[in-house]
Amino acid sequence: MVDHLIDAPPGVALRPATPTDRDFLVALFRTTREDELSITGWDEAAKAAFVELQFAAQDQSYRLAYPAGRFDVVERDGRRIGRLSTVRLADEIRIVDIVLLPDERGAGIGTALIDAVLAEAGSLGLAVRLHVEPWNPARRLYERLGFVGVEQRGFHELMERPAAGQLKTAS
Repeated sequence: MVDHLIDAPPGVALRPATPTDRDFLVALFRTTREDELSITGWDEAAKAAFVELQFAAQDQSYRLAYPAGRFDVVERDGRRIGRLSTVRLADEIRIVDIVLLPDERGAGIGTALIDAVLAEAGSLGLAVRLHVEPWNPARRLYERLGFVGVEQRGFHELMERPAAGQLKTAS
């Protein structure tokens, strides 16, 4: 699934995550939690321990929920810059997680990653779904790519880009 990236910036590629990527993935995960950590008053050791526990819980949860999932590292010119986790289900491709390092955001890489998933789903006649926190700035990207909110689930909103045959067109 998503073996090639359509219109990706030069040098951007995916590869399966390995145990040697763990420290990078924990650090990447931390970039998504910095706002929360900044208000805790915790020392660095407490923050690091919290992030490690939260990452481990999230990673285990994703892998248990989606045993057939693909958990990839995003690289640019051989340097790790993010992760993309996806799974093909009966009627959809689920984007389980997508994260890029802060310095890599806004450069078209996330769009290229999602476009590759959308192209694959389109070729299979499948919808693409993902969860996002309503306040996450990435939500605007998802809307721009045709995703619509379909259900609120706790702190997350399920968004969907329907299968090509199910897309609504203006009449």
